[in-house]
Amino acid sequence: MASNSGNAFDFNLFKRLLKYTNPYKITFYFVGVAAVLLSFFAVLRPYLLRVTIDDAIMPAEYENLVFFVSLMAGILLLEVIFQFLFIYYANWLGQEVVRDLRVNLFRHMLRFKMAYYDKSAVGRLVTRAVSDIETIASIFSQGLFMIISDILKMLVVVAFMFYQSWQLTLLVLTVLPIIMYATRVFQRKMKVAFEEVRTEVANLNTFVQERITGMKIVQLFTREKAEYENFKEINDKHRNAWVKTVWYNSIFFPIAEMATSITIGLIVWFGGLRAVEGDVITLGIIVAFIELSQMLFRPLRQIADKFNTLQMGMVAANRVFGILDTESSIKDEGKIEVTNLSGEIEFKDVRFSYVDDEEVLKGISFKAEPGETVAIVGATGAGKSTIINLLNRFYEIDSGKILVDGTDIRDINLKSLRSQIAVVLQNVFLFADTILHNITLNDPKISEEDVVTAAKQIGIHEFINTLPGGYHYNVKERGIMLSSGQRQLISFLRAYMSNPSILVLDEATSSVDTYSEILIQKATDKITQGRTSIVIAHRLATIKKADKIIVMDEGEIVEIGTHSELLKKEKGYYRNLYEVQFMAEEPLG
Repeated sequence: MASNSGNAFDFNLFKRLLKYTNPYKITFYFVGVAAVLLSFFAVLRPYLLRVTIDDAIMPAEYENLVFFVSLMAGILLLEVIFQFLFIYYANWLGQEVVRDLRVNLFRHMLRFKMAYYDKSAVGRLVTRAVSDIETIASIFSQGLFMIISDILKMLVVVAFMFYQSWQLTLLVLTVLPIIMYATRVFQRKMKVAFEEVRTEVANLNTFVQERITGMKIVQLFTREKAEYENFKEINDKHRNAWVKTVWYNSIFFPIAEMATSITIGLIVWFGGLRAVEGDVITLGIIVAFIELSQMLFRPLRQIADKFNTLQMGMVAANRVFGILDTESSIKDEGKIEVTNLSGEIEFKDVRFSYVDDEEVLKGISFKAEPGETVAIVGATGAGKSTIINLLNRFYEIDSGKILVDGTDIRDINLKSLRSQIAVVLQNVFLFADTILHNITLNDPKISEEDVVTAAKQIGIHEFINTLPGGYHYNVKERGIMLSSGQRQLISFLRAYMSNPSILVLDEATSSVDTYSEILIQKATDKITQGRTSIVIAHRLATIKKADKIIVMDEGEIVEIGTHSELLKKEKGYYRNLYEVQFMAEEPLG
């Protein structure tokens, strides 16, 4: 993109954008026809003005004066009506296009694998999906059709000027190359400037969003002053990018205005001399040419301004299409639909790396039988959570196989696979919505009565009822109105409502208060019944009840067995881990 930033216009990108107008062809063509009519209406006014002066005012013909003035009023009314329709439907078309484009972009982003989001700033993606797409609307509302209308108007004006007086027309056209050259230079410079503006807008959005989200960390570590200085620096870059566009505008528009004034002076001087000498040039033609020259130069100046708008829209479109062209989705080529798995899980020599040549999983193999509870333990970074990510196909494995009920998960339809797996994460994400909607995720097939019944079954109905509004309590952004333990309970109910064949608990009981842990433990006992469960464990009670414990270290499985079996190994990894972490909770026995 950078290599082409100096190009005035990208026609391939423009053609691609125009494809989004195909569903609205009637409106598109109507706006185009309106642009053509407006260009002809514009020429009629100076023509009628010339006729009025030469055929009514100069010979003092009152009836002709009334007729021509009435005719001008009628033409003006028609011009106003078509101007209204032109502006309204051009804007309407722009909004329809960006609505469709935004839907396509969001649908595309929904399919991205987690690796894409690991490397992409949230603020930058929000900028693309919101402000950049809104900028694209201006291509249609203030750019494309306005430019077409102005160009047509200029062509009609020049043709009419030649018809009226070729001498005055050539005089006017001698100044035209100056404005055209200035416009061309202006367009190139503004293309580069607006690239920089959009980049700085994205940087600013990213910085502000991250600092607002992480404000607690900023204040805990007293980084207010440092972040304030960082913000000032980024904001200055944003300001400087915009000032550059102001600088180019400040140079161009005075040059264009000066050229226009010189043209008017030449028309009055040359036309006045010819009129005094009794030439065919009349007072009406001189007045008409003054207005016609304005109609010729004003659109040219406005085209430059509208070209700015068009350029900004094209830059935004380039960035949006950049995301749409990104192929970062999990290949969903599985043909097998699964509805009710028995829950057998098998990893066969699975290798995986987030970064090339840095393996996180180094050929792990294990099997979970249907209905078993399998705990995975190990130090931070051992690869425990990675196993969960791979089971859900958030990432693609480098080699090996992951089987569910004996079928390679790559052969299973992705939606049906994930519908059979429910995950309760340590850091629960809740939307700024009611508890009910956070549990059902707005699934119309799940009623409030179903949710209440399920909450009673796993023992958290009373807790929810203590909240203002109960199930309709709004938890605000990220569930900030609830404690971490309460968010976990909501997450357990959400998982339970999906009626999964496989349940995954990713350190779901860490960092919660004792009361919440008791409720979570009851909920765990309930929702793991009859299901294959994988528990990334921290707490002793969960580990002891597991049918099988997998011990991991640096991406490898070092031990497998039950709690009692692993404790019998004198110098075993699990025994050492248990002694270090859990001796304070329960004596070794």
